[in-house]
Amino acid sequence: MRRVVARAYGGPEVLAVVDAEPVGPARGEVVIEVRAIGVNPIDYKLYSGAFGADPVALPMRLGSEATGVVAEVGDSATGPRGPIAVGDEVIAYPLSEAYADRLVVSGDSVVPKPASLPWNEAAGLLAVGATAVDTLDTANVGTGDLLLVHGAAGGVGSFVVQLARARGATVIGTARPGNHDYVRSLGATPVSYGDGLSDRIRVLAPDGVDAVIDTAGSDEAIDVSVGLVRDRSRLVTTVPGPRAGEAGFRIVGALGPESMEPRKQARAALVDLAGSGDVRVRVARTYALSEAARAHADLRKPHAAGKFILLP
Repeated sequence: MRRVVARAYGGPEVLAVVDAEPVGPARGEVVIEVRAIGVNPIDYKLYSGAFGADPVALPMRLGSEATGVVAEVGDSATGPRGPIAVGDEVIAYPLSEAYADRLVVSGDSVVPKPASLPWNEAAGLLAVGATAVDTLDTANVGTGDLLLVHGAAGGVGSFVVQLARARGATVIGTARPGNHDYVRSLGATPVSYGDGLSDRIRVLAPDGVDAVIDTAGSDEAIDVSVGLVRDRSRLVTTVPGPRAGEAGFRIVGALGPESMEPRKQARAALVDLAGSGDVRVRVARTYALSEAARAHADLRKPHAAGKFILLP
């Protein structure tokens, strides 16, 4: 089998494709022949040193989500939706080493892939979708709310918009002008970020907004949000930082097993929504597994809205 690892801490140049001996499933595990892998910013942040550098963690395996076909099933392996069988088409999340052409994962990480959902879209669904659900629950967004979303064209932001609209909220989303049509297609009113952002939002929301979900993490997003929200307990961000904390933002997405539980609970509903077409995954680019370094380099730059996907 082949997998991508980070051999050191640094930039994308530290990534390498390595060969490994395939292993069979232990009790409660399944083997997946991978069809597509979702790429997320956390993947490169882990080996960048942003969360510290632990030499013992090297070589570091990467990736939190993938799709594929079940090739082997260990004893007593079941998923959140019941028994798993060889030949099942599945989505696996959360993972810690999805960048591979073959995976051995816990049955608890596997949910059935709807036949209507293409492999590439399925691979980009759960990491951003589950984070979006977590932010909306934390901000208590529901029917009748006016929600401001910073970074509405991004991976998490685009799902926040779609899911908030499904909950009956009205959404204003910040984005660069080139992504305004996309944000509109998701059901939000787009606003360009930059100088005068607060005034532009005030035209649409003269009395302020009920809640804010920030996926951008900029000083501008923080300052504008604090001046517009009516209840500061409904300020939520996915980007940790001292300024957000000082301003009263609740932070969603901290690393750790406790942060995974609400996201695991969101998987079944997200898969159902995507399978029925009620939420959409937009794929921006695909890369071969061997091009993971290039995918990470491109993800750090301005790029078209949508997910990056690796193909084994």
